[in-house]
Amino acid sequence: MSTKAFILIETSVGKTREVADSLKVVGGMQSVDVVTGPYDVIAVIDAPDINTMGGIVTEKIHTIGGVVRTVTCVAVSN
Repeated sequence: MSTKAFILIETSVGKTREVADSLKVVGGMQSVDVVTGPYDVIAVIDAPDINTMGGIVTEKIHTIGGVVRTVTCVAVSN
């Protein structure tokens, strides 16, 4: 069973589009959307398990220049 999560991302001023473009090439991304509101980008990840998902967030997303803060919301049902 795969694990799905919504990653709410706050970016540095002027870096939103650059962050979104960088996210689109990260493996496991189902979608990446630039949004309005308190967060700048919402990404949806589909990973085989929670450990893989954690690796994507900490090793791939957090290392993108311009990412200030993330909130990971793991889906508990479809």
